[in-house]
Amino acid sequence: MVTHPVRRPRTLGMVCPPLDGRYAATVGDGGARAAILARLWEALSREPIPGVAARTVEGDTLVVRLGDGRELRGPVPEPFTEPAPDLAVAAGGSAYRDPGGLVRHLGLGERLAVELDDSVRNLALARAAQPVPDGGPPALVRYDAVGLEQCVVDGHPVHPLCRTRLGMSEGDVRAYAPEHRPTVALRVYAVPERDWLSTGAGLPPRLLVHPWQAEHVLDRYPHLRPTGETVPARPLMSLRTVEIGPGWHVKTAVDVQMTSAVRIVSPAAVRNGPVVSELLADLGRRAGLGVMREVAAGAVLVDGQPCRSLAMVRRRAPVPAPGTALLPLAVLAAPSPATGAPILTEAVRLGYRGRPLPFAADLVRLLLPPLLRLLHRGAALEAHGQNTLVLLRAGRPRRLWYRDLGGVRLSPKRLRMDLPLYGDLASDEPEVLRTKLFAALTVVLGELATTLTRAYGTDPDDFWRLVAATLRETAREVPEATELFGPTLPIKATTAMRLAEDPIEDVWTTVPNPLAGLR
Repeated sequence: MVTHPVRRPRTLGMVCPPLDGRYAATVGDGGARAAILARLWEALSREPIPGVAARTVEGDTLVVRLGDGRELRGPVPEPFTEPAPDLAVAAGGSAYRDPGGLVRHLGLGERLAVELDDSVRNLALARAAQPVPDGGPPALVRYDAVGLEQCVVDGHPVHPLCRTRLGMSEGDVRAYAPEHRPTVALRVYAVPERDWLSTGAGLPPRLLVHPWQAEHVLDRYPHLRPTGETVPARPLMSLRTVEIGPGWHVKTAVDVQMTSAVRIVSPAAVRNGPVVSELLADLGRRAGLGVMREVAAGAVLVDGQPCRSLAMVRRRAPVPAPGTALLPLAVLAAPSPATGAPILTEAVRLGYRGRPLPFAADLVRLLLPPLLRLLHRGAALEAHGQNTLVLLRAGRPRRLWYRDLGGVRLSPKRLRMDLPLYGDLASDEPEVLRTKLFAALTVVLGELATTLTRAYGTDPDDFWRLVAATLRETAREVPEATELFGPTLPIKATTAMRLAEDPIEDVWTTVPNPLAGLR
């Protein structure tokens, strides 16, 4: 494993020489390192990290005190903002600019340090691949739905492992990652019928395999026969989920750690997907939300059980009509290829004559009521920037869509039905249901508020006041809406999760609530 960013061009040049100089420049200016360090510093400022004993603010400096008496000092974190390229955290008489180096100094484990090293390298690679703004057509006009998803360069806005892809080489990242806009050739494998499980509408015993998986995993299963056929596909924001044609997505298994988890397709996902998406589609219609249905799934049986490395899910997706654009909420903060400004500025210009707050008000009114209605009825959606999409017509938000069911929690008690679910999707605990939704909204709304301020200089308080107005109106119908006015909001503690014994079990922390006092 290469662990020092400046070494990367030695192999990068063999993959795609034109990026060598741009990659070195991106690493050299410290932007990628600083972006990951800022996310790590945010985590140290709020998450239950082992060894952290206390936190205090002295002017514009955050002081993190460790249980062994050491101190860390750095600027007070500003979530969702691009840090200065020379960002550093002072510890033990040294200034740490490299997040992996800081983690090694703190003794938090080599695993996390290596994951951070990889995130820095891949973020630098992603930024180096982006074109200079060309003054051409807006992204909302020039790109289809997949092209818009591929505008997201930096990944998760608060996760330090936002671009971690452990197990992939530089060439793999260039060939398969969405920010590099590749076309991927899925390989088709014939599966003996006795070894095939299919759910939902059913799939023939032919497994669509991601090329990385075919090259690194499939040789362990010689009974699966390559047909020689391939299916051209384009990756969505999630590298392993691809569009294989208008209106059709396929989630593939890729045994690579991306952000916090290895991206297999679990037996629970194979069995739950069609059932849960049909239920949510029905609930969503009544709540004002579209759900992309997982119509079928399939998995190879190994020793009689679905194999998580040999599985797929087929999903139906809407095809935007002319004059409309369908995009994940995270795309709104991504840079426009035309101007370099956030893509939401294109919608504001197109639909609102440059007035950002009316755009924000319409988006919030589209987003919050249906999610809260579903929560009230027993379906808590983990509505984050990747799986929650907005349909824009002439720049104006017109419809909300949801996809990817792994983060959903369903309450059999509230839904008044027995749910034939596998895994951990079922819960009647009110706190579990609320936290699942509220924590995702913390990030979505926080990023939107900060992006508006960055692009237009808007006062964040004005944004939160319009959010509060929507919540007050929604509370007449959904009492849970008032709970978003508490003193704090939950947020997923992603770094603490990576340090936990079970790194995929949810860990939560809290942040001050900008809605407090606005009820």
